[in-house]
Amino acid sequence: MTIFKTYKQARRIVIAIIGFTILIIGITLIVLPGPAFLVIPLGLIILATEFIWAKRLLKHVRKRFNISRNYNFTKRLRQYFKK
Repeated sequence: MTIFKTYKQARRIVIAIIGFTILIIGITLIVLPGPAFLVIPLGLIILATEFIWAKRLLKHVRKRFNISRNYNFTKRLRQYFKK
């Protein structure tokens, strides 16, 4: 008798292990020097291939990033034209 009944179950477990490992590394990089803002979304992208909750969270992170990026861009434009 095998541990994994199907290829799909085995694939899902491997993706979960890899995705959570990268996500945990990204979370530790928040306090340690490193590119946490790149590693955390990478872990979510990997997890989003198999889990719906990760896909929703990734969508939320992308939305927040776009809002902050647009805000910083418009803030810089306003400062530039005030001069």
